[in-house]
Amino acid sequence: MPVILMTGIPCSGKTTRTCELKKYFINEAKKKVEIINEIDVVTKTGFDRNKFFADSKNEKRVRSDIKSSIQRLLNINDILIIDASNYIKGYRYEIYCMTKLYKTPQCTIFCDIPVEHAWLWNTKRPEYEQYNRDIFDALVMRYEAPDNKNRWDAPLFNILPEDELKFDDIYKSLYEVKAPKPNLSTQCPSLSSTNYLYELDIITQEVVNAILSSKQLGIESEFKIPKYNLTVHNPCTAIQLMRLRRQFLIYSKMQQSEINQIASLFVQYLNKSL
Repeated sequence: MPVILMTGIPCSGKTTRTCELKKYFINEAKKKVEIINEIDVVTKTGFDRNKFFADSKNEKRVRSDIKSSIQRLLNINDILIIDASNYIKGYRYEIYCMTKLYKTPQCTIFCDIPVEHAWLWNTKRPEYEQYNRDIFDALVMRYEAPDNKNRWDAPLFNILPEDELKFDDIYKSLYEVKAPKPNLSTQCPSLSSTNYLYELDIITQEVVNAILSSKQLGIESEFKIPKYNLTVHNPCTAIQLMRLRRQFLIYSKMQQSEINQIASLFVQYLNKSL
């Protein structure tokens, strides 16, 4: 399904705009609409938003859950709206790669609002829905605004609080464009080898084993993978490695790459995800 990626600082009107989009696409465009709401996912973890956003590990877990939901819901006809802050440009890029993998268009809607205006809206919410000032300011400081020059943010619709959504333009950006071409790394090549899954399992495990061996020697970053002349630059735990390897195996089984690219693609995936 075509993807609408909402983004903006806390209390910038993302959920309100999501409801407007849902109403338009159901009533006017006659499309089925699915919504992934970040706060709903947070609530299911048992945290309130302030305790949740104070812990980066919890944030990573929820982002992973959202990506899994996106992967499960994508199809070529219906609309999927991701109602979340999506404040990390690297995360937006990961979603962009996923939509390219499934050859489905996406657009980004940036709810642009002055910080103090957003804070005022926050104070008018019920107390249990409010961000405290420290968490609010931290999220604003960490926010990486989208840029139309970035292919993963385009097409980009900047919406101020007083603006009306450009429904027709948004519709055209999703349904009157050619399906995006997948990256080389996500295309299905004509493979003469019949042992791709075996090689995928062996190669990714070799990379993981090399990292774990380095950690046993006291190395905490810049893990060298001598066999493939590659380097993982970021610190990681064994649990993170196992989780990311499982995710990479799922993606790679759906869209096979050349066997000689597996190690390089897996290391790229680790460097972007950690």
